[in-house]
Amino acid sequence: MKAFLILEDGHVFEGSSIGSTEEIISEIVFNTSMTGYLEILTDPSYAGQSVCMTYPLIGNYGICYDDMEATKPWQSGFIVRELCKYPSNFRSNEDINRFLVDNRITGIEGIDTRALTKILRNKGTMKGMITTDEAYDLDTCISRIKAWEMGHVVLEVTCKEKEFYPGTGYKVAVIDLGVKNNIVKSLLERDCQVTVYPAETPAEEIIADNPDGIMLTNGPGDPKSCQVTINEIKKLFQTDIPIFAICLGHQLMALANGADTEKMKYGHRGANHPVRDLKTGKVYITTQNHGYMVKEETLDRKIAEVSFVNVNDGTVEGVHYLGKNAQTVQFHPEACAGPLDSGYLFDTFMNMMEVSK
Repeated sequence: MKAFLILEDGHVFEGSSIGSTEEIISEIVFNTSMTGYLEILTDPSYAGQSVCMTYPLIGNYGICYDDMEATKPWQSGFIVRELCKYPSNFRSNEDINRFLVDNRITGIEGIDTRALTKILRNKGTMKGMITTDEAYDLDTCISRIKAWEMGHVVLEVTCKEKEFYPGTGYKVAVIDLGVKNNIVKSLLERDCQVTVYPAETPAEEIIADNPDGIMLTNGPGDPKSCQVTINEIKKLFQTDIPIFAICLGHQLMALANGADTEKMKYGHRGANHPVRDLKTGKVYITTQNHGYMVKEETLDRKIAEVSFVNVNDGTVEGVHYLGKNAQTVQFHPEACAGPLDSGYLFDTFMNMMEVSK
């Protein structure tokens, strides 16, 4: 069956339908990772987006349920050059097309993903539609695409009630903004007792549970749409409880302390982004997935200092809060399929909790 990807600027790509045939409108982004497509599909940070994979062959090692970052995919659509129909992997549970169909993820294959990526790099991230309607009217489609809004997607992906994971070590409160399974796994591997809270849980409830540390997770959408959560983070920041934040959590912490964020032209999405530790000068290769960034010039240098920067474009990748046991990073130290260069930051978080005892 034919399928069409229509961008809001009028570009149309014709390919073949994969996954669901349901028509969808979403934000169109690209990811440069060569592996980890299942982790990308199931990362809640992609809610409201369709992802173009720049690597030309996707699905060759199939779908392994143990590698999922959430209980289901959160992407709206999936865009590939070629989808492997017959995977070869002893761990594979099913092929990727069946996974897309079963989870109602609309997709398209056979388009020039390199050309699409160049458009998004030159013009910036834009909205688009995937449809199998060969009789589509371009003007009507573009009008619908431009009228579409992502909304407050954090509320869609966050847990609905507290979730507890037993452990014998430190008690960690995880604020679920779209948490990836590997964040919780990274804490459990260090024997932490983990309680996951919905995104808008009152700070008083979290403090009353007497955690040793607080984790603010990754998540989707515009950080400024999370005003309720930002207000609660302000209260948590006033305590002496150690705080470690990743990705969207990093942005919300900055907003809670008077800094500003802005949308990037096309964001950072991939598994090979170099960041420099400004204290040691060491460079780490990181996995990233974000379309917004903290504006460095808006940080109050009396309370915060930049700790990591992106080697490619100089954007803020980490912040250390002065006089507080709190640090945040824009990248993913828990990344799977990898790289794991910055996984030591979870051990740093353990040390933060040890020092605060």
